[in-house]
Amino acid sequence: QVQLVESGGGLVQPGGSLRLSCVASGVTFRIFATSWYRQTPGKERELVAVITATGGTTKYANSVKGRFTISRDNAKNTVHLQMNNLKPEDTAVYYCRLGGSDTYWGQGTQVTVSS
Repeated sequence: QVQLVESGGGLVQPGGSLRLSCVASGVTFRIFATSWYRQTPGKERELVAVITATGGTTKYANSVKGRFTISRDNAKNTVHLQMNNLKPEDTAVYYCRLGGSDTYWGQGTQVTVSS
């Protein structure tokens, strides 16, 4: 039984920051590349950031480069997304994903950027 639990979402003003966390259980976390996606109602999920299994390489969507940072702590089975200088366009449900021979998704956490 694999479970991914996201947390850290909420309401923040433009220019503010949030730190999302995703804790995995029931899986050998360290062998999976991990990514964050986001989705607005009526739109497809968008890849935001990805980090390799060892944390050696990260990639970001152009829209978040310079503002978001993905990181992981394999000892704690956790991946984070630090989001700075948030914009209203960042409003979405953010999902954690583990990808490898199998794919697993978290339940999502809501991020709302509004004055």
